[in-house]
Amino acid sequence: MTGHVLKHLGESKLELGTENARKGNWRAGRDANGIFWLALDKADSSTNTISGDVLRELEHHVTAAENDPPHALVIRSAKPGGFAAGADISSFAKMSDEGAAELLTQGHAVLDRLEQLSCPTICVVHGAALGAGFELALACDIRIAVPGASFAFPEVQLGLHPGLGGTFRLPALIDPTEAMTMMLSGKTAHTKRAKTLGIIDEVAEERHIAAAVRALAETGVERAEPGLKTRALGLEQARTLLARQMRNRTEERAPADHYPAPHALIELWEEHGTDRATMQRGEIRSFANLLKTPSSKNLRRVFFLRQKLKEAARGDDDIAHVHVIGAGAMGAEISAMAAIRGKRVTLSDLDSAALGRAIKLAAKLCADKHLTGAETRDALDRLMPDPHEYGVARADLVIEAAPERMEVKERIYAGLKTEMKDSAILASNTSSLAIDALSAHAPNKAHFAGLHFFNPVSKIPLVEVVAGADTAAQTARRLAAFCGAIGKLPARVGDYPGFVVNRILTPYLMEAMVLMDEGVPKEVIDSAALRFGMPMGPVTLADQVGLDIGLHVAESLRDRLGTSMAEITDMLQERVEQGDLGRKTGSGFYDWADGTPHPETEEPGPADLTDRLILPMLNAAVEVMRENVTKDADQIDAAMIFATGWAPFRGGPLHYARTRGAREVALRLRTLAKAHGPRFDPDEGWKNFS
Repeated sequence: MTGHVLKHLGESKLELGTENARKGNWRAGRDANGIFWLALDKADSSTNTISGDVLRELEHHVTAAENDPPHALVIRSAKPGGFAAGADISSFAKMSDEGAAELLTQGHAVLDRLEQLSCPTICVVHGAALGAGFELALACDIRIAVPGASFAFPEVQLGLHPGLGGTFRLPALIDPTEAMTMMLSGKTAHTKRAKTLGIIDEVAEERHIAAAVRALAETGVERAEPGLKTRALGLEQARTLLARQMRNRTEERAPADHYPAPHALIELWEEHGTDRATMQRGEIRSFANLLKTPSSKNLRRVFFLRQKLKEAARGDDDIAHVHVIGAGAMGAEISAMAAIRGKRVTLSDLDSAALGRAIKLAAKLCADKHLTGAETRDALDRLMPDPHEYGVARADLVIEAAPERMEVKERIYAGLKTEMKDSAILASNTSSLAIDALSAHAPNKAHFAGLHFFNPVSKIPLVEVVAGADTAAQTARRLAAFCGAIGKLPARVGDYPGFVVNRILTPYLMEAMVLMDEGVPKEVIDSAALRFGMPMGPVTLADQVGLDIGLHVAESLRDRLGTSMAEITDMLQERVEQGDLGRKTGSGFYDWADGTPHPETEEPGPADLTDRLILPMLNAAVEVMRENVTKDADQIDAAMIFATGWAPFRGGPLHYARTRGAREVALRLRTLAKAHGPRFDPDEGWKNFS
């Protein structure tokens, strides 16, 4: 990609001197047709971000175009990975301290001048144009997309809304309702959708970009006049009605108390609508205010937690061929995700029908991931059903995704001992069995570890890489790199009952069972958790995970959960024996026959309901940290957020404990222990927690 970009900027065509006239973060020059090419190439970074220095340098180039207008000005990226990943988030805290409104006003002025140039301005986008990168593209007259390009405003995930003109430029370009939906949800518009919406004017293969630029510089583009709906939304009454509907839908998904940003955006649009000048001033003021909110600070913390996990996934995994044993829900999705990401995969199962379903699922996941026809074909070519397990001998990594029974796994491992390569890794997707116990049956203890994916694999980014006592450091490193290679976030953890995520999550699920046993309605329990900010109530989550899986995990943690859990595991056992396993069988604690249940209710529960659900997770997190199951508290918070969706606006369970106060939490646990039993006794780790 970079080679195609730079041929428009190279010495032979543009006579720019050395390094393609690179000054700072931009490569610049005029070609023989009088077209001024600007290629963003953020210094000392593999990814473009829109920082203050990028905008100041852009202002210099805009000034040059004002003083000596080119035939057209083209903005694109010189980075092979994509157009721009948005603003430099690491600068937000400093930006808030130094006067965010003033800095934003300066950025707006640069994009306004770009927008007002007398020559045509054309933005060429390959890969992702996110946040401020998308806003830079919107300031141009015309947008050309290379197939595979995508556009999104993910600021809502940082507790913010667009801050460089997106709130008024996108609604002026496309259907305002569609524009607001993009900004409120953070969802991505891929190439085809972006073209349909009117975000992009032309789609062209990279080899045709220069010709497309020349043609559009001559002809421009014709856009349809605003439709009746758009004109109607220029009226305050119509906007007020639609804003009320948006606010109600947003409140269901992102309550204003927890996520103020989308509600601030709705208020901006309702108040100012098509009045660009007031919308611009309001956007700057609102963005600056949101930067200071606890929600945004914590959500930005979550962003950096993700980056830390990505760092752990860097490096070469030396894994070209993966063999997966077990084509159930987990094995099928693991196989598909590995194949989609370029791995050669063989998949075995005793049930040939399961293998057929796995291939169909892989095709569906390719569509869900917006792969092109060629990309889908290649991914499916890399995924091969292998009922006779011929692939084991060639595999660099064998992933066992068999049922959670020791005797089943022991039998599988015995059959692998003479088949696997000496250098190959064997990893178990177990969620409840001890890695050290399993390793006793593995072909090579040093090359054995846990690789705990979460269901559904295609949607949950986290994977626990579980090292046993005999797991070689190189094995754990390669598995972490493998997670990165297939687009997952690895949390490297030690072998411990429940590992990290299940150890912390299980008390939450079990306390919900106790509360139901006490007569508290499941809807009341789930609603309390939702109000706290959990993405799903514990009863619904138990059904989603599967009551059989929950039972296995609860039994593995029985000693740590206390003797009072015996009755609860018996209750789960009874449901499992009846075949009521939750969502996968259509019935568990809820009836799933008509889709996902919606348990929200305003009916009050016990006064200590929320603390009974949430504080045991904090207690378990402190235990996990005290036992050195992970390297630090941040990894515990990251694991819970990216595996379970743990109230991200609170920054993670341990961060929430610090915010609330360790002494206050420990005191509250003692109060709960007196009222409800020793399962609430505060862990001794609270003494040193700060």
